[in-house]
Amino acid sequence: MNKYLMKIGAILRQSNFLKINRFLALMLLVMPGMVWAGGGSKKDGEEQFDPSEMINHHISDSHVWEIYHGLTVYLPVIVYSEEKGLDIFSSANFYDHEEVVPYNGYIMDHDHITLENGGNVFDISITKNVLFLFIDAIILILVFSAVARGYKKNAGKAPKGIQSFFEPIIVFIRDDIAKDNIGKKYEKFMPYLLTVFFFIWFGNLLGLLPGAANLTGNISVTLVLALLTLFFTLFSGRKTYWLHIVDPLGKSMPWLGKIFMYLILWPVEIIGIFTKPFSLMIRLFANITAGHILILSIISLAFVFQSLSVGVVGALFATVMNMLELFVAVLQAYVFTLLSALYFGQAVEEHH
Repeated sequence: MNKYLMKIGAILRQSNFLKINRFLALMLLVMPGMVWAGGGSKKDGEEQFDPSEMINHHISDSHVWEIYHGLTVYLPVIVYSEEKGLDIFSSANFYDHEEVVPYNGYIMDHDHITLENGGNVFDISITKNVLFLFIDAIILILVFSAVARGYKKNAGKAPKGIQSFFEPIIVFIRDDIAKDNIGKKYEKFMPYLLTVFFFIWFGNLLGLLPGAANLTGNISVTLVLALLTLFFTLFSGRKTYWLHIVDPLGKSMPWLGKIFMYLILWPVEIIGIFTKPFSLMIRLFANITAGHILILSIISLAFVFQSLSVGVVGALFATVMNMLELFVAVLQAYVFTLLSALYFGQAVEEHH
């Protein structure tokens, strides 16, 4: 693991990466101060500030995108029910100023839409997380279309521009993750490994911007990514992979002698198939969400104590945490990609 961290660290120290991180760091530097300064002092009659409500509001999904207080984008609601069929309308219909109201037979409670008569609906709305999933995908398409054009244009020459930044990272994923952990059959897994690495990395960085969605901190997103890794692993499994699950002891002892061992080993092997993607899902979800909660908790101290000194110290600590989250963003993408490649390597491993 130290070897991998040293190699990825060498790539991340490139000047282009530092320039991008400095720009992100500048945005994150002013964010805590902006949030703290916007709080002001509590006036008579105002409700007590509730940190948990604010944190849950920022890390959870929503049918509206509040860029900052006073600027809100109402997202489309797409729902289906047996009673009313398919309905498409703006989520603005649920709001009368800041009060949530029923609309056309639907009610929304904590961003969960149901029928007024208590019936359930199938909600496939464009929520804030779905919107940022599209944004993440569009960024991936635009960036790597530009990289592909640069590769064709500079064929046989030194890479330039955006290609010079991303090519070393792509080569790193190919040589130090895919080849080292999968072996000769690494090429067919490269499209997935590259896509999942940059999707998670860009999603993590987007989540650090003010007003953005907690995309990779949503367990539904990490669940789908983990299931994709599971499907690729199972459908790529060779005969030796499945034989190891069915007969992990091999020919070390006769069947009659090891039948009692298999009463324990078979459940363990079967459970092990599903615990690997489960750990991928929980690891990414927990690390990203915990980082957001910690930063928001530190910022909340200024509102709780109503103190200038607490606000300044909290802003400094939040800034340091944001700097750390820039590293966590790429580290979590790297860990997810590395473990996925390791599972693929076990599935396609040759018999020894």
